[in-house]
Amino acid sequence: MAVTRIDVEAFVSLSKIHPVIDVRSEGEYQHAHLPNAYSLPLFNNEERKVVGTAYKQQSREAAIKIGLDFFGKKMRAMVEEVEKLIDERRKMERKNTDGQSENFNFKTILIHCWRGGMRSGAVAWLLDMYGFKVFSLSGGYKAFRNWVLKQFEKEYKFYILGGYTGSGKTYVLHELKNRGEKIIDIEFLAGHKGSAFGNIAFKTQPSQEMFENKLAVELGGVDDRCLMTDDRKEDDRKEDNRVQITDDKESEAPQTTNHKFQTTSCHPSSVNCQLSTRIWLEDESQRIGLVNIPNALWKTMRRQPVYFLDIEFEERLQHIVTEYGRADREKLVNAILRIQKRLGGLETKTAINFLVENDITNCFRILLSYYDKQYLKALNNRETDAPLITKIECRKVDAKENAKTVIALIKQIINDRRD
Repeated sequence: MAVTRIDVEAFVSLSKIHPVIDVRSEGEYQHAHLPNAYSLPLFNNEERKVVGTAYKQQSREAAIKIGLDFFGKKMRAMVEEVEKLIDERRKMERKNTDGQSENFNFKTILIHCWRGGMRSGAVAWLLDMYGFKVFSLSGGYKAFRNWVLKQFEKEYKFYILGGYTGSGKTYVLHELKNRGEKIIDIEFLAGHKGSAFGNIAFKTQPSQEMFENKLAVELGGVDDRCLMTDDRKEDDRKEDNRVQITDDKESEAPQTTNHKFQTTSCHPSSVNCQLSTRIWLEDESQRIGLVNIPNALWKTMRRQPVYFLDIEFEERLQHIVTEYGRADREKLVNAILRIQKRLGGLETKTAINFLVENDITNCFRILLSYYDKQYLKALNNRETDAPLITKIECRKVDAKENAKTVIALIKQIINDRRD
C-alpha cells in the first residue's frame, strides 16, 4: 500500500470514522489540535527544539540526521502504540455495534503534522510499511486551520433558541436533537455556560484556537442546504420585521420582572427551511467564559430568527435553584463577586448574605433578576435588520414538552405558508 495524500475536506470527513494521529510535539498538540486526534509526537518539545536549532544554525541535512537518530529509537514503540490504539477502537466499535463491525477497516489511519512535511511523512512511511492504510493531510495542521477560519465566513440558516436564564434552553436544544433536528451545542464546545457561573459545571475551557477547531468541525458537517443562498438573504431583507421586547415597567422587587412582546408574529421566511436544513443554536453572548465566538459567525448569528421560550420568573427560579443549589458555596460567592460592579454593591452584599444563610432561593432571585435585565438588553441590541423574535409561551421548564411545542410551531408556520 502507498500513503495517500488528501485535502482537508476529505481528511475531516474521514476523521469521523478513522483515528487521527497528530505527530507534532506535545506542546503543539496541547495548544490545539483536531478534535479527537491522538497525540503521537515524532519529536517531543526538547527534541523538536534541537532539530530546529540544527536546521537554522547548521543545515537541513544535519537536522535530518539528528531527527533520524531520535526517530530510529522510537519506531517499534510508535507502531505498537498505534496497534494498541487500533485494538482499543476495535473493541469499542464492536461493543457499540453488538459485534456487527467485522466489515469495518480497522487498519486505516489518518496522520498529519504542522505543514504536511517530513514529520508526518516519516511516520506515514513507517506505518504504511508495517501494513496500515495511511492517509496524510496535504498541507498539515496549517491547512486545517485555514479551513477552520473559512467555515466561519459562510452564511448559515441558523434558528436561535432564546429565553431568559433558567429556561432550560440547553436541555431543549438536546431534546430537539433527539427529535431529528440538527443542533450545535456551543456551550459544550466552549466548556462554559456563558454567565459568571458558567464554569461551575465544567473543569477547564479549551484554548481559543481549540474552541474554533471544535466549532468549525461541527459546522463543516452540515448539509449545504443549511447555507443561506443569495435569494434567501434577499427574501429575508424584504419580508423580515423587527420585534422589541420591553419591560412593562421598572419594578423595585426583583421577582416582578414582567416583559411584553410588542408583536408575536412568526418569522415569515422561516418556512423556506425544511426540518432537515435548520441548525439550532442557543442564544449566546459573543464571549463565553475565556473564549469568543468568531466575529464573522457571531454576526451571522445576530441576523437569524430567535424563538424565545417565554417562561414565568418563578418557574425559572426553581429550575436554577435545583440546578445550582448544591454547587460549591465558595465558587458561587466568587461568581457573584465577578459581577459585583454591574450588580451593585448592595445587591451583591444581600445575595452573598442569603447564600451564607443557606437561603439559596432568595440569593438566586436577585441574580436571576439581574440576568433577565442583561439578557433583555442584549436581545434588543441585535442588528437593526435582524429577523423578528417569536415568543413561544411555555408553562414550565420541561425540555421534552417545550421542544415538542417548538417543533409544532415551526410545522404550523410551514403549513400556513404553503396554504
